[in-house]
Amino acid sequence: MAQNESEIRYLTPPAVEIKKKKYCRFKKNRIKYVDYKDPEFLKKFLNEQGKILPRRITGTSLKYQRRVAKAVKRARHLALLPYVTDLLK
Repeated sequence: MAQNESEIRYLTPPAVEIKKKKYCRFKKNRIKYVDYKDPEFLKKFLNEQGKILPRRITGTSLKYQRRVAKAVKRARHLALLPYVTDLLK
């Protein structure tokens, strides 16, 4: 009886989160230039409030993260992207 109580059985297996490996999409797709005139592409690197997402979330390498930040700032200056917003996506 004591052995049966300590044994735990599940009807469905417990959910185990599988983390996807982060990768730099610029290195993978061999993108050399980050275009500040393409706001749809740059929106992938912004959150709902319009803030630039950090490298630890996007997986972008340091070199391209700097280029993305510069491109976003240039696009904001030319009013292609908003500085602040309620719901961007």
